[in-house]
Amino acid sequence: MQTSQLSGHSRVSTSISRNFSEFRTAVSESFVPLHVTSERPDPFWGKIRSIDVDEVHVSEVSATEHVVERTPELIARADRHYFKLSLQLAGTGLLIQDNREAMLQPGDLAVYDTHRPYSLVFDDEFRTMVVMFPKHLIDLPADVVGQLTAVTMSGKEGIGSMIVPFLAQLVSNLEQLNGNTGTRLTHSALDLVTTMFSRELDLERGNGNPHQALMQHIRGYIDANLASTDLGPSQIAAAHFISTRHLHGIFQAQGTTVSTWIRSRRLERCRRDLLNPVYADRPVAAIAARWGFVDAAHFSRVFKASYGQAPSELRSKAA
Repeated sequence: MQTSQLSGHSRVSTSISRNFSEFRTAVSESFVPLHVTSERPDPFWGKIRSIDVDEVHVSEVSATEHVVERTPELIARADRHYFKLSLQLAGTGLLIQDNREAMLQPGDLAVYDTHRPYSLVFDDEFRTMVVMFPKHLIDLPADVVGQLTAVTMSGKEGIGSMIVPFLAQLVSNLEQLNGNTGTRLTHSALDLVTTMFSRELDLERGNGNPHQALMQHIRGYIDANLASTDLGPSQIAAAHFISTRHLHGIFQAQGTTVSTWIRSRRLERCRRDLLNPVYADRPVAAIAARWGFVDAAHFSRVFKASYGQAPSELRSKAA
């Protein structure tokens, strides 16, 4: 049984499954296609409450014993790549990916990649929060985040003790994630999660790896100077006392280019401002110029190519 509740611009959907077959269908419809099995399918119950905010899918899943698998066959049919973040709220869960296993207790976090095989094993009743989001929404390259898949991150100590309560409140109040307020809260959550990932990977100090430390400093420099129309390879290389050739090599190793990275960061900042009610009266061209796009027509073209809609269309839908 599935019900929906309108909440501003967003819709909270609740799917209550009275049998295993209903739950198996609900899981694949809520997330990405998944293979779901259970050694105890009868009796079975499950519940999924979810909401889509911008490009982020936030859900609370409660159910009895089952196993979820993302298989190579299912991955081959996918055209979009997501990260999924799980926060265990009750019971336990086992996440397996990239030859690592994370046993999740209440308050534990873990991230996994929908474009690589994974398994989730729940041996008894449980409740968990799942946040599914496109990889481009966080400020870390996908291969860097890949070092954390199926790694348990505790919410009981350190920075996790500050972030986990915020996430738990978020999933307990899905109805509040409506309109621009919901967008800002959800992106704040992703910013916090990115901070936690950086801390876990010790990126501030490069994790003992000079190359990684340099890349982290360069990305930070780019983010701090996005508004500068002079931002480019020469300026970035000079600021870090390296050659432009070395700079291009660093980004090539990450599977991208300097200009592509700068453009994507600028576009994402523009997209957030367009969704922000604080800037509702600011012209689109002014927002573009704020983040280094001096040609409004060019900005509109690259924005539509990246997000599938013009800046004005995004703003009107959010209004």
